[in-house]
Amino acid sequence: GIKKPFTEVIKANIGDAHAMGQRPITFLRQVVALCTYPNLLDSPSFPEDAKKRARRILQGCGGNSLGAYSASQGINCIREDVASYIERRDGGVPADPDNIYLTTGASDGIATILKILVSGGGKSRTGVMIPIPQYPLYSAAISELGAIQVNYYLDEENCWSLDVNELRRSLNEAKAYCHPKVLCIINPGNPTGQVQNRKCIEDVIHFAWEEKLFLLADEVYQDNVYSEGCQFHSFKKILYEMGPEYYNNVELASFHSTSKGYMGECGYRGGYMEVINLHPEMKGQLVKLLSVRICSPVSGQAAMDIVVNPPIPGEESYSQFIKEKESVLNNLAKKAKLTEDMFNKVPGVHCNPLQGAMYAFPRIFIPSKAIEEAKAHKMAPDMFYCMKLLEETGICVVPGSGFGQREGSYHFRMTILPPVEKLKILLEKMKEFHIKFLEKYA
Repeated sequence: GIKKPFTEVIKANIGDAHAMGQRPITFLRQVVALCTYPNLLDSPSFPEDAKKRARRILQGCGGNSLGAYSASQGINCIREDVASYIERRDGGVPADPDNIYLTTGASDGIATILKILVSGGGKSRTGVMIPIPQYPLYSAAISELGAIQVNYYLDEENCWSLDVNELRRSLNEAKAYCHPKVLCIINPGNPTGQVQNRKCIEDVIHFAWEEKLFLLADEVYQDNVYSEGCQFHSFKKILYEMGPEYYNNVELASFHSTSKGYMGECGYRGGYMEVINLHPEMKGQLVKLLSVRICSPVSGQAAMDIVVNPPIPGEESYSQFIKEKESVLNNLAKKAKLTEDMFNKVPGVHCNPLQGAMYAFPRIFIPSKAIEEAKAHKMAPDMFYCMKLLEETGICVVPGSGFGQREGSYHFRMTILPPVEKLKILLEKMKEFHIKFLEKYA
């Protein structure tokens, strides 16, 4: 009942696009609506290209209904569409529907793959190399499976780039207490927003090939690239271009999702993974493991189909689809630049360019007096800072300690999803708060 100095809580803590006011993509919703309620297929309110997609999906469903279980690996025609999408995206690199698994968002796929890779005990226990800062799904899944987390640090001074020397340091140190077997890459980065260049990806693939590591490429932000000169390269494409010695030997699982990109359809829990070079026996175990949960949500599978099979030039929905897609992505690019510029004007805050994804991960200076007070409250200093920010402004962000950071450095992660006008107000409030915070604890 105590009066707060703000009128609403702004949840800038999670990449939930529609919750922050982003409008759904019309075509995607039309197709899912038609699949959910096929009586609408007779309605003149829906375009013919949406009906065509819906009929194709429904024919792949048991009893022509979204309410039926699908095969554990996912509806066959949708896996075919995913394979075609990957081939188009990667400039003709072949993709086999049999290597594609439809998942409950990307998170479910990542956790499943980790589950089949973790084994051993003591020093032979599986080590999983993850970037620091990381998306906490990784540390949580590793902990749940009793695997060993092996940290490698991204280089904040060089726009959160990945250096193979750091991978080597991390791997060699870990060999003393576990068996490092898996290397996770998030590209574009979450929470850090960097986009890896081609050379970096080649270096990582060569390292994985040399050390016989299983590569996990989390590529859910592949549509979210904003900085000039930056381009998304899939690990699969670069692996293929490096030649048969790599392409036939490096084990790779890559992930995509309906939740990010321009779609922002988090609630459908749609995703896929493509797994290549998996030993046939392991493949059998993977299908068995997926069968335990029967199948991923079929409505999510339908939503994923539209992501990989959108309207094409000449179809009636194409111009509206492109307009909506570009509007979302242009807006995000504008907000990425605005956020970076505003943060870098605040004393004691440094923010690297937001090249991709949908978050800022600025470094904040926390005075020693505030660090002492945080200790007295048994809190990490950046958690203390974020709680103060929430209590005084109503802005909710996540402390950097939730993602991992170098000792003695402090950050927070904030999503750039709020509408531009609201984002400007939010950044202005944060600036005022930070200046007051520094004055108070100087």
